[in-house]
Amino acid sequence: MKVYKKPLPEPTPWSKPFWEGCKKHELLIQKCQDCREFIFYPKMFCPSCLSSNIGWVRAKGRGKVYSYMAVHSYQPTGFEDDIPYVVAIIELEEGIRMMSNIVECPPEKVKCDMEVEVVFKDVTEKITLPNFRPIST
Repeated sequence: MKVYKKPLPEPTPWSKPFWEGCKKHELLIQKCQDCREFIFYPKMFCPSCLSSNIGWVRAKGRGKVYSYMAVHSYQPTGFEDDIPYVVAIIELEEGIRMMSNIVECPPEKVKCDMEVEVVFKDVTEKITLPNFRPIST
């Protein structure tokens, strides 16, 4: 595995299951066991009912682009080799939204409401990142 130059997430005790799932190429999200709401980004308490009775479920890994921006220039950093790239807010079928990158698609082809699916990129021995690509129909 080549050296990864970009910033990496630092898992917390409550986000650790999310990152462990990514390592297994599974997209895990939290679900409140009391009010049944899905939760993302991982939290210690449900933002809807404040319950601490939170579990983890496997998401379908499918959704739509809610919003996005294409990056065509950037200060010299670890991201410069990726230009142009797309940062997007993905609305999963479970109703939660998460930020990620759109891959396997030219930036000019990305559009809101485009259907996408999760793909995983193993960037280090410990960290795997979830990205999204268009669903081929």
